[in-house]
Amino acid sequence: MSLTVLSVAYPLAPVTADPVGGAEQVLARLDRALTAAGHRSLVIAPEGSEVAGALLPIPAVAGAIGDAETARAHAAVRDRIAEAVERDRPDVIHLHGIDFPAYLPESGPPVLVTLHLPLDWYPPEALTPREGVHLHPVSLSQAATAPPGARLEGPIENGVEISDLRLRKHRYAFTLGRICPEKGFDDALDAARLANIPLLIAGTVFPYPYHEAHFRDAIAPRLTWRRRWIGPVEGARKQELLAQAACVLIPAKARETSSLVAMEALAAGTPVIAYPSGALPEIVEHGKTGFLVEGAEAMALAIRRAGEIDPETCRATARQRFSAGRMVARYLQRYAELA
Repeated sequence: MSLTVLSVAYPLAPVTADPVGGAEQVLARLDRALTAAGHRSLVIAPEGSEVAGALLPIPAVAGAIGDAETARAHAAVRDRIAEAVERDRPDVIHLHGIDFPAYLPESGPPVLVTLHLPLDWYPPEALTPREGVHLHPVSLSQAATAPPGARLEGPIENGVEISDLRLRKHRYAFTLGRICPEKGFDDALDAARLANIPLLIAGTVFPYPYHEAHFRDAIAPRLTWRRRWIGPVEGARKQELLAQAACVLIPAKARETSSLVAMEALAAGTPVIAYPSGALPEIVEHGKTGFLVEGAEAMALAIRRAGEIDPETCRATARQRFSAGRMVARYLQRYAELA
């Protein structure tokens, strides 16, 4: 059966072949998989996004992102969804943004919502939606935090591409993602300093005032020539940096609902040193594929032990548990069931 799937990205972040954000990465993989399988993939995302299917663009936000910019983006998404439902007759609408209640259609085709972020970040009413809306968390630990009365369906766990890239390890630690307070990159910088090891931070500072203030006040003062922010990386460059690193640091200060970064690191044969936040203990096996620690000092001690972890064990674990193929197959099955 050929399907038409309308995917709706978080309207304030572009979708590329290898985006910074986890939600955008999942959407991009599903878009490619739908197109490759002969289905029709429609994607609502900001102008400048790169998709395999058909892009239905909304205006990109330039400059600082405040309430007025967010409201305009939501209105543009609502208009685009209405146009696509009328013109393209999608079988399923798939929403990825934390703000999905702002543009959830009141009626129409079945809606699948992937809950990429901690459940208590969503307004309570978002977890008890109307009939025809299907909420899927991304991990068992995230699902376990659901409040009473929440109408969640089974988790569809994230996955990543598994490459055969094997490169010689170098003596540096690596971390990547959105640069914001909850990612804990200030702790990563402190841990690398205590371990006396170089650190590369890859990621984007999005133009939210609190993100920019965090970078200015907590990150920039800790940067040195040995511990550097290198901006966003993607594609082959990201894979090389992951594969060559001695370890990847994930000092998350918010409950991680999943961690594509941890999965990508293990797929590259690189151990993960993380705080035991949210779903990270489901991904990182302490002493086998990395270390789970509390605080910058413990992270520094674990950095010194990274060489004890076998890269091939990391790769084998990723192949067995975290493949993008498994994730894609589950979503395609769910699309067909809903259609």
